[in-house]
Amino acid sequence: MKVMRIGITGATGFIGGHLALLAQGSGHEVIAYSRRAGSFVPISQETLYQPKKEPHALPETRLDALVHLSGESLMGLWTHEKRDRIWKSRVDFTEALVAHLGTWQVENRPKMLVCASGAGFYGNSHDKPVDESSPRGGGFLADVCAGWEKAALRAEALGMRVVLLRTGMVLGRDGGAFPLLKRVFGFGLGGRLGSGTQWMSWIHVEDAVQIILKAIETETVRGPVNLCAPDEVTNAEFTQQLAAALKRPALFHAPAFALRLLLRGMADEMLLGGQRVIPRVATEMGYGFVHPTLSSAFKALI
Repeated sequence: MKVMRIGITGATGFIGGHLALLAQGSGHEVIAYSRRAGSFVPISQETLYQPKKEPHALPETRLDALVHLSGESLMGLWTHEKRDRIWKSRVDFTEALVAHLGTWQVENRPKMLVCASGAGFYGNSHDKPVDESSPRGGGFLADVCAGWEKAALRAEALGMRVVLLRTGMVLGRDGGAFPLLKRVFGFGLGGRLGSGTQWMSWIHVEDAVQIILKAIETETVRGPVNLCAPDEVTNAEFTQQLAAALKRPALFHAPAFALRLLLRGMADEMLLGGQRVIPRVATEMGYGFVHPTLSSAFKALI
């Protein structure tokens, strides 16, 4: 196995932290980028300062791969200002990052860029299964993901291999939505959202980071990679299985009209709509899921 120097923005975050641990444990060198001057990330060989005023201007060092995971949280009311922050932190930031990488010496410039995206690229797919060859859907999130991916793909002009992570809900004990869901359902306050028929793409964090690392190590992989498990579930099925795993009832129901009233556009795109996503590329890579079913994921998490 070739030992690589892998740079990670957000190496102390939920997914970035798990990826850094896996990469280091697999024998690779991890270069962490931090916005705190003088800090050191213990799981890295080196921690470089990512300037707050120009966070895209990463300090130059020799890298084989750069994993870019940062972006404004999607949670919260989608006001005009919130939408603007989401767009700038993903699309505009990535454009500036790729342009900055173009200023690096060729011998230092990473040979590949792994950039976060989202399953929201497919819009609301209703009951239709979608894989990496499916067209983009409609809506704000689809627009953001398409713009984000287009910005990342500009790195191909620099001779870089680009992988786009179309990520679903990542389940883990120490981050993402699961800790909150566990508390809510643990108090017996959980329930389906709207009709509950909308599909949910999900993946255990252990599988997510292993797929990312396998994509880095597999030179033939490029373009979109769906980060989701092969077990497709609806919101109602997700709710029932989580309640059963916690041995709690799931009697509450959040009506669609109430969610739309409270959360406006976010409700339709993130809670009431969904994607029935198939992880075709991960399967073609020969990846064997550690947690292929939702029940096995919940068993490991609880």
